[in-house]
Amino acid sequence: MLSMIGLIGGLVLLIILTLRGMNLFISAPLCAVVVALCSGVPLLTGDVNFVSAYMDGFASFVAAWFFMFLLGSMFGKFMEDTGAADSVARWIINKLGRKQAVLAVVLACAILTYGGVSVFVVAFSVYPMALSLFKDANLPRRFIPAALAFGSVTFTMTSAGSPEIQNWIPVKYLGTSPYAAWEVSLVVAVLMATFGYWWLRKIINRAIANGEQFEAREGDPILLERELPSPVSGLIPLLVVLSLSFTFHDTLQQNALIVALLGGVIAIAIINFKHFHKPQTAIHEATTGALVAIGNTAAVVGFGSIAKITPAFDTAVNAMTSLPGNELVGAAVAVSVIAGLTGSASGGQAIALPEVGPHYMAAGVNPEQLHRIVSISSGALDSLPHNGYVVTTIRAICNEKHSAAYWAVAAVTVVVPLMGLAVAIGLFML
Repeated sequence: MLSMIGLIGGLVLLIILTLRGMNLFISAPLCAVVVALCSGVPLLTGDVNFVSAYMDGFASFVAAWFFMFLLGSMFGKFMEDTGAADSVARWIINKLGRKQAVLAVVLACAILTYGGVSVFVVAFSVYPMALSLFKDANLPRRFIPAALAFGSVTFTMTSAGSPEIQNWIPVKYLGTSPYAAWEVSLVVAVLMATFGYWWLRKIINRAIANGEQFEAREGDPILLERELPSPVSGLIPLLVVLSLSFTFHDTLQQNALIVALLGGVIAIAIINFKHFHKPQTAIHEATTGALVAIGNTAAVVGFGSIAKITPAFDTAVNAMTSLPGNELVGAAVAVSVIAGLTGSASGGQAIALPEVGPHYMAAGVNPEQLHRIVSISSGALDSLPHNGYVVTTIRAICNEKHSAAYWAVAAVTVVVPLMGLAVAIGLFML
């Protein structure tokens, strides 16, 4: 009981401190200490202790993602420093009109995500363009994280055919294909995309009606009086990233992103070489930003590593994976809750599937239906305030406060996927 109180209390405390803007390098290990003490996990001694478990999670995330964060940050800064992001933004505004700035950001993220680029990297890559679009359209900048997240971690990340890991983990455990239950997935994706975009626009329009507008800040890229490169010079590097990621995804898996991003960085450096303003400054800011972003995310991953070694977590997993009633509902609840506890969509799947997969398939559940439900459900409660992607996008990339930006993010990345999940379950039960 004490362990369960500590687990829930530590998670709630982490969410509160995150929303209040406390430094994650302090709040995440502090909340993890609360969880560890309530569960009897020794802080310094023993084979399994707080320091080793926390740092294993922290270091493993950095080891797995460092080059992707670094190259993704460099790609975004190069787009910004050369003026390519501004050029593409102006071209989109001229073609679609100022009212379609949000749609342009969402579509850019959706195309890159469905093309196999990691959701973390998509945020780095699209943010400079998004900032320019929101500035030109005079939209409140605190909604940029919601636009980035909606295009990245909702209707594309968990849909049939998506190369993102959240659609591929079930393949290993269920023997399905990435296109499992594509008919229902298509219906749900279209529903999530249309309703989510309508709701996001409604939220932004309400803020505008209340007098909000774009506010420039110190540290924003300065639009110099200079000749901007052709919009094509900004689109080509994006296409290079997309094509290389898609080409090497099957053979290199996650490492395909290193090749793709390196290709994108080289492409923009070559194509827009004469348009660089301060390349050394751009590289410095890119490396610093990458370290802050990956550090913030790793700090939260460390909290999840402590949570996973507690007795309460085992109890919660056992309870969630043995729920009575409809099997698809049980799987959805199990994956959603575990993803929420760990702050990770892939973590929720990897923990729940070894338990629920064989159990439900033995009960006669259609594996393709189970695949799609598990995939969609993993992308809902994972987007609580302490989620690594949410923290990185809001704080490290967009330089916003959780208190200002998170609620719009929650609307389109928690509520909308839950609605899509309910529709998917309903369609499978017909």
